[in-house]
Amino acid sequence: RPQRAASPQRAASRARRLRPPARQSGRPPARMWARLPTLASAPGAFAVKSARRALSNFHPLAQHVSKPGNTIETPFDFSAENHLRAEHILGKYPANYKQSGIIPLLDLAQRQHGGWLPVAAMDKVAAMVGVAPMRVYEVATFYTMFNREPVGKYFIQLCGTTPCMVCGSEAIKKAIEDKLGIKEGETTKDGLFTLREVECLGACANAPMVQLNDDYYECLTPKSVGDLLDACARGEKYDVGRWGSLPMNGQVSCEGPVGKTSLATTPPPAEIEADRFNGEVDPKSVGVHMGYI
Repeated sequence: RPQRAASPQRAASRARRLRPPARQSGRPPARMWARLPTLASAPGAFAVKSARRALSNFHPLAQHVSKPGNTIETPFDFSAENHLRAEHILGKYPANYKQSGIIPLLDLAQRQHGGWLPVAAMDKVAAMVGVAPMRVYEVATFYTMFNREPVGKYFIQLCGTTPCMVCGSEAIKKAIEDKLGIKEGETTKDGLFTLREVECLGACANAPMVQLNDDYYECLTPKSVGDLLDACARGEKYDVGRWGSLPMNGQVSCEGPVGKTSLATTPPPAEIEADRFNGEVDPKSVGVHMGYI
């Protein structure tokens, strides 16, 4: 049956219903436009914006950009020694769960390749664990521990999260930038240092701190971080503590200025009742089977 033509009144009503409201059109309502000069001239109107911290200079792309030495045709293979390490890693997982080894294999490839991951290394890992390359790309682009662009010999990760920030991480960042002549997110021309600001590295008790390659350097001051960079430039390296980190103010671990005040002795292990398992299980064998004896 032929449809009736809509009357002008019905057409106008339908057009009004379909028209998006002013707040959804991408600009404020007309009344707000009229108030903008008044809002802008109010005392302190933009004080928060002017005091905002500068954003990071490092903005990695999610997609791969082919560059010389980093294309899918660029050959990559593990060294003979790292092939053995890779086999050991994959041996920890059942044959149908080899993809569980993606993260440790990517870390192994990154360490072999000078601290960053070319796309060919990701493809190699994908082939080893039997997944599509995209599955490995997803991991490498998600975790910030993987660098998909070259970094310096000394990769400085400066913690800028709240505890470090209130303890002076901004001063540490400025000291590093002034010392090296670079901005956060950049690499020195000689390829020695790369500086990036990262989120919490879990050393809040000894803030401010940086992670230099694999080691933590804590309780920093502008002077001590400058001494650390000088030592690295000379090819030397500060010693690290038992747990792989070193407060730069001479303290031990995260002890306070008066030294250790608690946990001074090792508590004895809990006693195991002889008849607890009714003789069916030897408590000592449990430790052997669990691998901690």
